[in-house]
Amino acid sequence: MSTGGGITSGSVRKATAAYIASVGAYVPPRVMSNDELAQIVNTSDEWIYSHTGIRARHVADDDVAASDLAVEASRRALDEAQIAPAEVDLVLLATSTPDYPGLPATASIVQDRIGAERAGAMDLVAACSGFVYALATASAFIDSGQADTVLAIGAEVYSKIINWADRNTCVLFGDGAGAAVIRRGGGSGIRDNVLHSVGSGATSLYRPAGGSREICGATTDPDRTKLHMDGRQVYGFAVQAIIDTVEELLARNDLSIADVDHVVAHQANVRIIDAACRRAGYPVEKFFKNIAEYANTSAASIPIALSEMQALGVLEKGQLVVTVGFGSGLSFGGNLIEWT
Repeated sequence: MSTGGGITSGSVRKATAAYIASVGAYVPPRVMSNDELAQIVNTSDEWIYSHTGIRARHVADDDVAASDLAVEASRRALDEAQIAPAEVDLVLLATSTPDYPGLPATASIVQDRIGAERAGAMDLVAACSGFVYALATASAFIDSGQADTVLAIGAEVYSKIINWADRNTCVLFGDGAGAAVIRRGGGSGIRDNVLHSVGSGATSLYRPAGGSREICGATTDPDRTKLHMDGRQVYGFAVQAIIDTVEELLARNDLSIADVDHVVAHQANVRIIDAACRRAGYPVEKFFKNIAEYANTSAASIPIALSEMQALGVLEKGQLVVTVGFGSGLSFGGNLIEWT
């Protein structure tokens, strides 16, 4: 796979106007273990863990939507930053499981519920790459002077769109949300962003029905409204996407992997991360992993990981962090962050 074109933030950047002021996360209280899942489909804890690194996942109640999780994560991030909702200029919500199909934007629902009365709001649809895209977009708005404070969120309820009878996909996903407050600063912060897409692989991870390509009707097979994935193709793409993203960010900023303190890759499958490390010669200990508890939470996985790292005291001021997202689209990209 070649990165091809895509969007980058320009030449090597020594400083940025945008920095991450705080992070926050929220996951539903209900935990579904692998053993419980094995009562639904023909699988086992041993098989799931050995193939994915997943032990459990958090699952939202039937009446809980993506906005509900996003609101809780957003409030935690705002409280951590000691920022009033009225100070937010823009709400960016990365999700592929919106409250409603197409409109209105789930971001608008979140904007209203948290009281960000001055803020614009829009959804970003880049699936598991969504939060990386949201950070890049927030950085661009701040660097251009269009915003001073942006709330970037990743929120997903994949339990609503997976086929619980398909053991190849239902074992992989969980629900959750993470948020970050991005503010104007100087000298450090979000130092660089790269965004790419391999659209030729779009139907290797998608929901066939429910959009304008295939409107749902009385005769629609319900299975076609659920997630469909070509696991083999997505796996190969994801391994190379990690390597390509890390290498591009390092090269553009005259760095080596030794200069990076943490790599926070999308938590899709521990085998993907391990394979990328073996192929590229990266120290696997630099890659934070929390997939065992949360499974794949799509756009929420990176902010949930950052929030957990912050709570554990893993992140320290001045450290260099590389985030890497990859998923449906097929989209991928990353951010180079100097932690503040």
